[in-house]
Amino acid sequence: MKKINTFIAIFLLTMVNSQEVRYGVTGNFHQGSILGVHDVSKGKFGASIGALAEFTLAEGDISGTGWLFLVPQVEYSMQGEHAKAEQNKFGVQKFNHDYVAAQLYLKYFFKRNYDISNFFLFAGPRVEFLVREDRQVDPAYDLVYYKYNMDSTLNDFGIGVSVGVGAKVGENLEGFLRYDRGFTKVYPDNTMRNTYNHQLAVGVNYYFNSF
Repeated sequence: MKKINTFIAIFLLTMVNSQEVRYGVTGNFHQGSILGVHDVSKGKFGASIGALAEFTLAEGDISGTGWLFLVPQVEYSMQGEHAKAEQNKFGVQKFNHDYVAAQLYLKYFFKRNYDISNFFLFAGPRVEFLVREDRQVDPAYDLVYYKYNMDSTLNDFGIGVSVGVGAKVGENLEGFLRYDRGFTKVYPDNTMRNTYNHQLAVGVNYYFNSF
């Protein structure tokens, strides 16, 4: 809870102090999995949709165009993984986890002198809250593989980091490539592996207003 309160405090302080802000929506298509668990995991394709704001932190001396921003973002993200351990016997093992997640990005546009590029980097902390679990597994699979997976308990909160690269492709439209990496065990009872969430995503940001 203390981490959540700190995140909210930073967000509100930025809103108060920033003179320029724009709002928009974001969405991505990703493939993710859970590290170190569920033998023969092929990952799982999913999608995320959310909202974001962009606050100007620094502008060019002459151009007046921003090159450094703070970007808080909230999204609904469909994650988890699908595995195929002894598929002919147990079928596909499906571990579907949906999260409400929040990121706080620092976003930097490349620049040279007064020329600000359309390409940017972004990075920041991520928190996620589990809101839905749909486990579709043959009970016979658990009898054989539980001693390896130790996945009967699921963590409903996680922290991590999110990083990416992107490009401005229109006045209010951006495309990006993003990687998320968790640092909290998805399965806390697993003492042999870290069982962190991770995913690679491609997506777009669309802003409703301009600076």
